[in-house]
Amino acid sequence: MSVGRILGLDIGDVVIGISVSDELGLTAQGLNTLKRKGIRSDFRYIKGLIDEYNICEVVVGLPKNMDGRLGPQAEKVIDFVERLRSEISLSVVTWDERLTTVAAENVLIDANISRKKRKGLADKIASQLILQGYLDSKRYSCDSDSRQ
Repeated sequence: MSVGRILGLDIGDVVIGISVSDELGLTAQGLNTLKRKGIRSDFRYIKGLIDEYNICEVVVGLPKNMDGRLGPQAEKVIDFVERLRSEISLSVVTWDERLTTVAAENVLIDANISRKKRKGLADKIASQLILQGYLDSKRYSCDSDSRQ
């Protein structure tokens, strides 16, 4: 098993949702949200998290259209990912995040969280769902590899 955590990011124009895995890469926990102030500031904050949590990989949600095509927001995320890769020496991968914001919103509605509080939490939960999906896919991929 790997030692180190994986950082999950849900990149928005105004806020970045942030989550982190446990050290075994089994579960994702929502960490917080970062109000964006500029790319340099965003990267400084992310680098601080990488050091603080002993991050070994970064997963960024890629907002594809329902038909799988990339729209304007996905292009912004791809630009962010390319720039982040040049700033850090870790693997930075994208993960299809279709419907994670909707799922995060539904979790909060089911939990009876007020509309006012939901917005701040939705981005963090969306990053958690992105990261958990990635972790699950790695685990299932490893499980099927070991059976062959």
